[in-house]
Amino acid sequence: MQHLSTFTLFTGFNEKTGRYLLLLLLLLSLSNTFAQNKPVKNVILLIPDGTSLSAVSAARWYQRYLHPEQTHLYIDPYLCGTVLTYSSNAPIGDSAPTTSCYMTGYPSLAGWVATYPPADPENDIIPMGVYEAYQPVTTLLEAARIIQNKATGLVFTCEFPHATPADCSAHSYDRGKYEWIVPQMVHNKIDVVIGGGAGLLTDNLKTDLLNDGYGVFTNDIAGFRNYAGNRMWALFGNRDISYDLDRDPSREPSIAEMTAVALDKLSKNENGFILMVEGSKVDWAAHDNDAVGIITEMLAFDKACGVAFDFAGKNGETVVLVVPDHGNSGFSIGTRRCPNYSTMSKDELFGPIAQFKATRKALVAKLQKTEPAQLKETVYEWTGISLSDSEYHDLLQAGDKLDKVVAKVIENHICFGFTTGGHTGEEVFLAVYDPTPNRLMGHHTNIEVNHYLRRSLGLPDGALDAITQTYFVKHTDVFKGYSCTINNDGKFPVLKVKHKKHQLEIPAYTDTILHNGKAVKLNSVVVYVDKNNTFYLPRSIAELLAK
Repeated sequence: MQHLSTFTLFTGFNEKTGRYLLLLLLLLSLSNTFAQNKPVKNVILLIPDGTSLSAVSAARWYQRYLHPEQTHLYIDPYLCGTVLTYSSNAPIGDSAPTTSCYMTGYPSLAGWVATYPPADPENDIIPMGVYEAYQPVTTLLEAARIIQNKATGLVFTCEFPHATPADCSAHSYDRGKYEWIVPQMVHNKIDVVIGGGAGLLTDNLKTDLLNDGYGVFTNDIAGFRNYAGNRMWALFGNRDISYDLDRDPSREPSIAEMTAVALDKLSKNENGFILMVEGSKVDWAAHDNDAVGIITEMLAFDKACGVAFDFAGKNGETVVLVVPDHGNSGFSIGTRRCPNYSTMSKDELFGPIAQFKATRKALVAKLQKTEPAQLKETVYEWTGISLSDSEYHDLLQAGDKLDKVVAKVIENHICFGFTTGGHTGEEVFLAVYDPTPNRLMGHHTNIEVNHYLRRSLGLPDGALDAITQTYFVKHTDVFKGYSCTINNDGKFPVLKVKHKKHQLEIPAYTDTILHNGKAVKLNSVVVYVDKNNTFYLPRSIAELLAK
């Protein structure tokens, strides 16, 4: 299989020009180093999705109630500020545009994954360009791999093409288009991917990974734990990994274990690495208004933070940054449903919820398999709640509304409140470990978080834009003057280009194209956007037509 040279791919020009521009970027990097930030070898970004500060407080109290000697979380010594996250045209964002901003430096629209949004002049929080709409935008993981040959990794508890991991390694204006996102992630050369979504990895994509030298494990915890190689995909569950409170440790690893395995493998790269770890399901529990789910998912995530901080402390060349992408649900310790909530003791507030042995989702699943006569016993076994006669009657009559009835029963027995089942716009916490004197502190925006991470990696100002303008160029610019057709008859669109004796076939969402029938491996993925019928691809592909 043919490979295009690194210099040609990086610049889109010839090798001599490529060396000049690469040297220029390195010199710019040195100026940034002295003026703004000393780069480190490794960066670990940990994102507890949808985690409001109240969730952190509740987790801290819950842990303290169960283990009075444990008065602090792993993140506590490193808490140092707050971050304002937002979409390009709205103060409240979902995971797609907010983490996209951490990754690319550009805010985007709700549901958009590492893609530049159309301008909305009346509502844009910062001015957005017009020409750039729908442009795939380079992520920190892509840049670190392409420019610095660093290893890259993703750890998460949702399915792998979900918004936050996708933000790091794919491009789409619709976070729900898994058929576009999945192949991009598989072909984007991420060294370590560990999380949920075994049911989404097709046999063909699994074969692609195996052919590229990965160890691939689906619902195989023994294989995951025993694999000695450094490039790995390990996926568990058909979609997401179970909530930590419901998880079977013999079948699914904890997020802390996944983080430890990822760090062990990524740290073998002599050039360093960048790893994103997402505590995905704090957000999911918040959407469900499930207090015990929020608390236990936050505690599981905090243990993963402990693993990262421990690694960084011993390594001495690693920045660790912990920051949610947005708030969720208006979660509160105390609610008007409990008239005396403000004077309740810790036993009254946290004692009831500390008896829960399952999230609401798991409890509903258990009740669906329970005989009516055993409902009271099952609820008590898993929550410590003694059902009243009216509550028991409501469960018997629940039918397909069982989840809502169970939610109401739980609500009657705990004193935690919610204002919504959706995202909220409050600032989120910031925790940072930095072995240099340049620790990020105080109040910042999601854009400024990207700039700090970029500088920590030693990537110069303009590096992400330079890669975007080299690797994600409109096909109409790359092949200007050539005969181009787009075939939409197959599973994915294919761009066909003809010139003299040469013919290119360029499928969307992959890193492999055909030049005169022979496979050529790219250093990035090709992205197709149907809204403007445009392929975005490396500028240097045109050189194949000149040979």
